[in-house]
Amino acid sequence: MRNLVIGGVLVGLVVLAALLSFVWTPFDPVKVDAANRLLGPGAAHWFGTDKFGRDLLSQIMVGARTTLYVGVVAVGIAAVIGTPLGILAGMSPRWLGEFVMRVNDLVLAFPALLLAIMFGAVFGADTLTAMVAIGIATIPSFARIARSGTLQVMSTEFVLAARAGGRSRPRIAVRHVLPNISGLLIVQSSVSFAIAVLAEAALSFLGFGTRPPTPSWGRMLQESQELLTVHPRLALVPGIAIAVAVLGFNLLGDGLRDRLDPRLAARV
Repeated sequence: MRNLVIGGVLVGLVVLAALLSFVWTPFDPVKVDAANRLLGPGAAHWFGTDKFGRDLLSQIMVGARTTLYVGVVAVGIAAVIGTPLGILAGMSPRWLGEFVMRVNDLVLAFPALLLAIMFGAVFGADTLTAMVAIGIATIPSFARIARSGTLQVMSTEFVLAARAGGRSRPRIAVRHVLPNISGLLIVQSSVSFAIAVLAEAALSFLGFGTRPPTPSWGRMLQESQELLTVHPRLALVPGIAIAVAVLGFNLLGDGLRDRLDPRLAARV
């Protein structure tokens, strides 16, 4: 319960910052103001300004929007493709299920960052490329979770009764399998969201993610490198934002797992 509450609060802060950025930011996050460059935290600029005079708080708020957008789309792609594949592998004959999972293992061999770099070289580095690459790299995780849950559900008595009653496999999948593995998928979505946040920041840091001038936490880290020894604040601010988002989604996933798993919930 504690992990669920703490994770929910941290994720809520990130979501609140992203939503608030649509209607208000302290300053224009992309406006260059040479007269106010490298200012420390103060009443006007709570987190200070960067080497271009841009307000760090405004960039963090708009960067939260970009981060959540990439996470939602990437996890959505992975869930929409990976879940049906996992259910198919769990309900099909053994040879077909093994074939699907071996192909799944092939995709799993390509890390998200490497896949995004390959996509960036072919299609051009931008936010859409990062989202698709992270989503494809996360498909195997959803397929594995869905297959594992499907095999457990398929061995239950109510599914055996449904099969004996002549119900088709698609109907069993929609009526019985999917509702019973939804808890596993929700937990996996939360964990995958944290991975997507970290991957997007890494890609932007390497120059394969969100393009300037759109604020991105990863690119804020990249731009702070040359001033790291004299102005460490420029790296600490986006670094803490990334840590809060990743920690929040991980704790939220742990809390949801404890809440949705009957065996673990009984111990709480």
